Amino acid sequence: MQMGFYFDQTRCTGCFTCSVACKDWHDIPAGPANWRRVINIEKGKFPDVFVAYLSLSCCHCEAPACVEACPAGAITKRSEDGVVLVDPEACLGKDSCGVCLEACPYDVPQFREDGASKMEKCNFCIDRLSEGKPPICVAGCPMRALDAGPVDQLEAKYGANRGAEGFAHDPELRPGILFKPKHSKIS
Repeated sequence: MQMGFYFDQTRCTGCFTCSVACKDWHDIPAGPANWRRVINIEKGKFPDVFVAYLSLSCCHCEAPACVEACPAGAITKRSEDGVVLVDPEACLGKDSCGVCLEACPYDVPQFREDGASKMEKCNFCIDRLSEGKPPICVAGCPMRALDAGPVDQLEAKYGANRGAEGFAHDPELRPGILFKPKHSKIS
């Protein structure tokens, strides 16, 4: 089984509730580390404009580049659900290593401001997952633009669209995220 996310780009208003809920739930202090980010996408010039948002966390890829790249073996993929986790004790840190950040095309590895910062990222709220609850970003989204669960069930419910505005699907990594994209008429 592979767990993943679904994101409906047509519903997202860029309110950042998913990101704030994540920071609050995981006690991530104010600063650059954001396990879930909301990216603003703008195109065109007035009066022909396009605005969309992309809510993105770790995609818990089927073949994660970060796992292969980590020289310390600090990043692992759980066999039971495909969730990718980081062992902060084993991580060498951004100043000593940072190879995971270079390997991930989605800029998922996050580091805090201090020099001794270890890599951190979305852990699919494994504490909530073990209780049968959705990740806190899904539970917190007021527009219901996010969902999570086994990828095959998400595909059955929403379809198998792997791309969206601002996101480039990597067929080798096979990120565990599906979309309902918002389409731009502006190139």
